[in-house]
Amino acid sequence: METIVLIVENLKKSLIKEVIDKRMKEFETLGKKDSDDLFKELAFCLMTANFNAKKSIQIQEEIRDGFFTLPEKQLTKKLAELGHRFPNMRGKYICEARKCRRDLKKTLKSFKSEIEAREWLVKNIKGLGMKEASHFLRNIGYKNVAIIDFHIIDLLVREKLIEQPKSKSLTSKKYVEIENILRKIAEKTKTSLGELDLYLWYKETGTVLK
Repeated sequence: METIVLIVENLKKSLIKEVIDKRMKEFETLGKKDSDDLFKELAFCLMTANFNAKKSIQIQEEIRDGFFTLPEKQLTKKLAELGHRFPNMRGKYICEARKCRRDLKKTLKSFKSEIEAREWLVKNIKGLGMKEASHFLRNIGYKNVAIIDFHIIDLLVREKLIEQPKSKSLTSKKYVEIENILRKIAEKTKTSLGELDLYLWYKETGTVLK
């Protein structure tokens, strides 16, 4: 754990801190917008499952309001044209999620904690697992849930903080166990889990996305 703590502390002294601070402020700003804007970010996070985040950003910028205006067949066709790996399934999930669109912001604000909000998202938005729900919450300004993807898992395995999971799909129990390890690192580095993810993602990929 100390190796990762040292990596994050060193990165916080570098120019990348300004980039990450700016990104976190952008997330907070997005979280203050209306349900339609939040829904577009939800659609982005639905697209990222088993797919490239950078490509998902490009698709999101291209489709925009189409996430809640296009009929399912047209949305699916658009996703395919733009190169999504799973256009049919993601198009279906996004369209099914529209039932929560108008009250999305109000619903999220009704929960006492980010954990409760995540539980609701996983239960009510088909196609949204623990990672994607955490990703969505972080991207709209919530800071204390972890986004555990294979980059983070590989890093933790290399540092012998966890064993290599037997399955790529983590159970909710296993997800929370790993999240608690990351929470300890966040406390030691005086960062939120949302910030920590950006630092670790940068360490593993050399980029800061969202």
